[in-house]
Amino acid sequence: MKNKVNLWGTHGATVLGITLVLFMLGLLLSIEYHSYRLTHDAQERITYKVDLSPDVSDSLALAQKAVMEKMSFVKHIDYISKAQAAEIFTEDLGEDFVGFIGYNPLYPSLMVNFNVQLLPDNSTEVLDRFCAEVSRLEGVTGVAYQENVVSELREVFYKLSWFLIVFVLLLLVITVVLIASLIRIAIYSRRETIATMRMVGATASFISRPFLWRSVLYGALGGVIASVLTLVTLWAFGNQFSLALIAPEHWLWYGAIAVVLIVAGIVVSYLATAVTVRRYIVKN
Repeated sequence: MKNKVNLWGTHGATVLGITLVLFMLGLLLSIEYHSYRLTHDAQERITYKVDLSPDVSDSLALAQKAVMEKMSFVKHIDYISKAQAAEIFTEDLGEDFVGFIGYNPLYPSLMVNFNVQLLPDNSTEVLDRFCAEVSRLEGVTGVAYQENVVSELREVFYKLSWFLIVFVLLLLVITVVLIASLIRIAIYSRRETIATMRMVGATASFISRPFLWRSVLYGALGGVIASVLTLVTLWAFGNQFSLALIAPEHWLWYGAIAVVLIVAGIVVSYLATAVTVRRYIVKN
């Protein structure tokens, strides 16, 4: 009875260990996904100002706007005329500066936002190509944007991505070591049964087969539980800080993360078990 209790305890510890490591992996993958999404959303909100000549007509400005909208990396363009620019500046300033100085010194402009194709690894190339093409258009005097903001977003994304990649790799190493240790304990707890099976002529592959199939079951079970825990954690965190983390547009990615966790649990558990079984059963 005591051996049975110890055996169930070993099985429970194996599933718990796999679940905890996969749960951490699921959280890191979710953080990676949301950091990627937020970085690109922030890039899309950055506005690039295309300055136009002060004497450019509305028809020419709208024609150049139509030309820019055909560029594949442009998401949206707003045309700000001289009158609209004066209204915005007056609202921000709190007084009518045009009436005070007698004329409107502001220039018309086109406010450009890029789409998600402006990725961190090619934003400089896209911006250089955009500035070169737009500067050749009639009535355009220049393109202004906060280059330091773009560079900082790209740098932050790269640092976070590499940190998460390294952390995930460390977790995978820890997972293999943990599963190998737990499987070794399971083999030791059944040493008498294994010795009896050897005495009656059972082959090493026959003895190791139950451990391998059990590792697949434990890996899949750990992946399912870790996926549920990840979703529950994201839901609780989103409710606590009023974040739409569990929204319909994220379900596909969460499903992909769940599949990754289940597959990772099966593969890592099987490989760790195969190595351990070969070392402690086949070679002995």
